[in-house]
Amino acid sequence: MRVVSVVGARPQFVKLAPVAHAMAAAGVEHVIIHTGQHYDPMLSDVFFTDLGIPAPDVHLGVGSGGHGAQTGAMLAALDEALPPLSADWVLVYGDTNSTLAAALAAVKLHIPVAHLEAGLRSFNRAMPEEINRVLTDHAADLLLTPTAVGAEHLAAEGLAGSTVVVGDVMTDVLLQVRDRVSGSPSPVMEELSLAEGSYSLATIHRAENTDDAGRLEAVLDSLARVDHPVVILAHPRLVAKCAEHGVALESRGSLLIHPPLAYPDLIASALHARGVITDSGGLQKEAFLLRVPCTTVRPQTEWVETVELGWNRLVEPGEALVEAASRPRPTEPREADAHPYGDGHAAERVVAELTAHLPG
Repeated sequence: MRVVSVVGARPQFVKLAPVAHAMAAAGVEHVIIHTGQHYDPMLSDVFFTDLGIPAPDVHLGVGSGGHGAQTGAMLAALDEALPPLSADWVLVYGDTNSTLAAALAAVKLHIPVAHLEAGLRSFNRAMPEEINRVLTDHAADLLLTPTAVGAEHLAAEGLAGSTVVVGDVMTDVLLQVRDRVSGSPSPVMEELSLAEGSYSLATIHRAENTDDAGRLEAVLDSLARVDHPVVILAHPRLVAKCAEHGVALESRGSLLIHPPLAYPDLIASALHARGVITDSGGLQKEAFLLRVPCTTVRPQTEWVETVELGWNRLVEPGEALVEAASRPRPTEPREADAHPYGDGHAAERVVAELTAHLPG
């Protein structure tokens, strides 16, 4: 069996790591295509090194651009790159432009598509990620969903017949990295001379928080008014949008600016934080798994379990954000609710399901 994984953004590299390891252990021929959607080394190359992922076999080098231009460039490049690989499956991950482009390119070339992290829904069609995931689910042949809630969403859309619950592969790698760095100091604490549990770690990059200058300023102003230090990891999109809007991205009030972190350093820094403030889907879930309170600057989340169990709060910029970031630590979930994202072996199930559903 030959599987072609198409990835392009930081969360996808994290998901790719356990899958690549499981493929190797099972003797599956695995080809990796990197679209180049994230081209900053701290959001791309370093993940392959830190997570032990084989170097990409094909690098499309698409880079940044508007949604239409970026997705179109990926489609054109994949139309050339996929046929010579004679894939049994094209495996796509998550909800980025790389995901949608790879799914569309493959189905038009009559190559079976499996979607890892299928079935997640925010029900907010203004989010580009929501459009990407819905269209990908309806194009794919096999839907590998992380949760029972995801399976319910897919069933409601008439896709139950192609759905399998496998668990969350990001949980696999998160648990492995957590155990590896649990005794390590927090790079953020050391570099900024912060005390244990005294700071929140923040990431802001999604279009709904950065495309409008007024909202972006409101988010940064809210972070600056939190009653403890807030270290924001300056994603390239955030830096670019601040420059475009003339918004000063600088340390002010409680807000401290820091470059993006390699994944193990991110997890180590989160482990020692009092909280996480983010609009990232992946970091919401990682915070929950690390049992670090999360404040999410969005009106909806795909990871509803984090909210239902009290470890994540959805807020708008302003007083709601400031108050939520300083709230007390939630109570531990009951054992029956403590593991909604699986047992750390999802990647093995992914390989097993791809094998079991091998076309022909």
